[in-house]
Amino acid sequence: MTEAQREVAAEITAGPRGEVRGPFIALMHHPELARRLQQLGEQLRWGSKLPARLVELAVLITARRWTCQHEWAIHEKLARKAGLDCATVEAIAEGREPAGLPPEEAAVYAFCREAHAGGRVGDAAFAAVRDRFGLDGALELLALSGYYSLMAMVLNTAGLPLADNAAPPLRPLP
Repeated sequence: MTEAQREVAAEITAGPRGEVRGPFIALMHHPELARRLQQLGEQLRWGSKLPARLVELAVLITARRWTCQHEWAIHEKLARKAGLDCATVEAIAEGREPAGLPPEEAAVYAFCREAHAGGRVGDAAFAAVRDRFGLDGALELLALSGYYSLMAMVLNTAGLPLADNAAPPLRPLP
């Protein structure tokens, strides 16, 4: 590694990730980009005003959108640990809308699905999230969708292998 790569690797390792993993393995080829994306990801994942369950819901919706096996394998476990219902996780994996979502989850689901479907969240879905979490919460959710889309693209392009104990792979959606 270059000196710049060693510096960034040390920063990442000292943070909540604890090690250079996932998309940061590939991103280390551009240390300054890795540094800045790591900082954004740290804010969105560990500094969010949204509950962890809803952050992970947004990540799973994004991983499913891009059929990102690596992102799904990591965040599926985190979502369950954060309290996301197993039936919700399974529905998203199968490309179905989860039934009977609590109101907060339903608002996040609609918001993220609209963001990924057309690159814009409609007024009703935006207002539902804004009314629950404030304008800053709505902006965080939009940024989460974009950040994890970027990471999915990095992971899908890099083709990082999955751990042996990873969740079953996502099937491509029609």
